[in-house]
Amino acid sequence: MIIPPGVDVYAGMIIGEHNKDSDIIVNVIKSKHLTNMRASGSDDNILLTPYRRMSLEECVTFINDDECVEVTPNILRVRKAELDEHKRKQAAKID
Repeated sequence: MIIPPGVDVYAGMIIGEHNKDSDIIVNVIKSKHLTNMRASGSDDNILLTPYRRMSLEECVTFINDDECVEVTPNILRVRKAELDEHKRKQAAKID
């Protein structure tokens, strides 16, 4: 994770790192739906690694060709250059 908990997010924002080369589209705002059926051990707390606060130099070396760094007075954000995921997929098909 490269963003702290409780930060406002938007479409196209990069929130973490994946161990493969492909991108994963996730909705971090959506919560887990609770059901009446419980399985033993499936509702254990998931432990996430603490977020990594990156400097401007680390952000610039972290990004790929289709990504950019937003620099604001309060925070550094890493995001996709094209925010809409459908347009990104269309552009990937053309290339």
